[in-house]
Amino acid sequence: MLSVPTLVSLLLLAVPNAVYASPCVTFDADFNLLAFGFNGKDWNAGQQDSWTSGSATDITTSGRPPFDGTNTTCYFAQFFNAVYFINADKSKPSDVHIYDAGAKSWSTQATNLNNFDPASFNTILDHDTNVFYALSHNEVYFLDMGGLKSANATALDWTDVQKSPFPDSYQPVMALAQNHVHFLDVPDVDAGSADIFVIHFSFFQPQSQSYPLPDGSAFPKTHGQTASFFQAQGVQQEFAFIPDDGAMTYVINVETNTTKTIAGPSTKDPNSQYSASITALVQLDSKGSVSFIPYKQGDDSANAAAAWSAVQKIAAVAPASSTASSGSAGSSGTSKSGSATGSHQSGTNTAAAAANPSNTAGTNGAMTNAIGFSGVASALMAVVALMQ
Repeated sequence: MLSVPTLVSLLLLAVPNAVYASPCVTFDADFNLLAFGFNGKDWNAGQQDSWTSGSATDITTSGRPPFDGTNTTCYFAQFFNAVYFINADKSKPSDVHIYDAGAKSWSTQATNLNNFDPASFNTILDHDTNVFYALSHNEVYFLDMGGLKSANATALDWTDVQKSPFPDSYQPVMALAQNHVHFLDVPDVDAGSADIFVIHFSFFQPQSQSYPLPDGSAFPKTHGQTASFFQAQGVQQEFAFIPDDGAMTYVINVETNTTKTIAGPSTKDPNSQYSASITALVQLDSKGSVSFIPYKQGDDSANAAAAWSAVQKIAAVAPASSTASSGSAGSSGTSKSGSATGSHQSGTNTAAAAANPSNTAGTNGAMTNAIGFSGVASALMAVVALMQ
């Protein structure tokens, strides 16, 4: 008969010892595509015309976070050529990590949460003010990043602005354009319309705004993800809305108050993250695959013909399977050494889960390994029972 210590030892051997990564993608000021937390490393895939061949450049360096949070999100501060990260270190969820893309250096900014919940929120980073505006448990918060390209010694405050006008059950879908936060899929608001929070005056507009398609139809009233298209100069004027079913991509223009459509992503994954440059929309799916569709602002015919392609430069160095099951390259820690492409949501996406109940997004390989461990443990217990 096996002794209990021997059985415990066998069970411990079955426990996966990898740290599961939570990667993210964004851009720098030259619109090089940056991929963080992939295969335990960080990568620069270069500019859009080079994405479909070759290999990304390793930019991993000291001071980076472990990228082991439940849902790491990153935000490009265009004016400052910096990237801010939330939930990149599960042991310090209040920290905001900063990557200075020009200096290629990391630092860690402490914050005071003040009831802001980093496990349940959605946020955008405003282009002009470099301020995060977030909805957490139906409260509007802001976090002013100032001109930070590296952390300072004083903790920054998440500040509670006001309670939102939405019901507590609302799962926020937020997008940034023209220094306004657009809320989609709001209860009692029609399909094709958004409620708007005016950043510079810190108030909700009393009336919703509609954005009809050319034929008079509307984008659907449903949960989804967003990404705002940058401009060479000035604030974003358009954002992409990708419903959880991925059937179509809707591009909302807040200057003309209209909506156009482009192809939905090839991978239908409600837990994908999206980022945008001036000329591309990028998808990072929950298995770690990165793809893009080219986009030319104002060119309807080119956009209608555009198709999604894999970013081969990232796949060459960090295949999706390894990205989903790898963590830090051992260079976590801190270094002493500002608008978002879209909004990002942290916490459980129940709408996405309902849309795709078999999806294991967000587990980053943990679900597969948990099932594997369960199977091994059951087999070992069966062997023990036979030997008794």
